[in-house]
Amino acid sequence: IKRPLIANAFGKGVAPVRNGKRVMVTSSFPGEGKSFCAINLAMSIAAERDHKVLLVDADVARPSVPRELGIDTGAGLMDLLLDDHLDVSRFVLPTNVDKLALLPAGRRHQQATELLASASMTRLLEQISARYPDRIVIFDSPPLLVTTESRVLASYMGQIVLVVEAGKTPRDAMKESLAMIEGSEVVGLVLNKLRGSEGGGYGGYYGYGYGNA
Repeated sequence: IKRPLIANAFGKGVAPVRNGKRVMVTSSFPGEGKSFCAINLAMSIAAERDHKVLLVDADVARPSVPRELGIDTGAGLMDLLLDDHLDVSRFVLPTNVDKLALLPAGRRHQQATELLASASMTRLLEQISARYPDRIVIFDSPPLLVTTESRVLASYMGQIVLVVEAGKTPRDAMKESLAMIEGSEVVGLVLNKLRGSEGGGYGGYYGYGYGNA
């Protein structure tokens, strides 16, 4: 799964990908395994000899990444969006995985969608790109069909990974999710929780292609 993402991030893919180092992992509904996939994707890329990863917990309503990693967190993404004068490096936490760091979601805010769509988010992404130019930044996003935050996040991304739960996610829901992010440059599908001999028991990666962005 990580190979095409890495290639696109560093300009080694079929075509140049704008903002290719920004990768969003999302799903149609909760419970499909998007956070599991985001964490394991981040750890797998960080295990590469030449690549570092910043994992951003952008599921601001239901953050779970720090808990899964066993990290106690406080301020994070939302706090940075509320105060442009804060330095992102103060909120980036190391993990026990070499070359993997975490930016927590931070405080909950009732105007999360508006903050993510604001000029503050653009400035924060620019700050992250300037401070961590060698890192792939993976965003664990809210599900597409139950929140509006993920659609806003998608507009900033160069690559999107849509996690689909095998045997459970309705085909119409998957199509609706893909329609919401059809303007993105690169979209890939991960079939998660697949059982039986087909697919090896975990899942597969399917390139969806290039959009018009």
